[in-house]
Amino acid sequence: MHVHVSHPDGEAKFWMSPKLALATSTGLSTKQIIEAQQLVTVHMEEIVHAWHMHFPG
Repeated sequence: MHVHVSHPDGEAKFWMSPKLALATSTGLSTKQIIEAQQLVTVHMEEIVHAWHMHFPG
């Protein structure tokens, strides 16, 4: 499971399991990547729920 985070400067992809980890990033500063990771952490439960709703089974 993974999530893409978009920003006007670029984007990042984070693996959600087995633990949250940066997969790739393009155009984002280290600070922006850290902020994105913090947002994913805060919204982890919501993201996982949405994933399961979109990809049932």
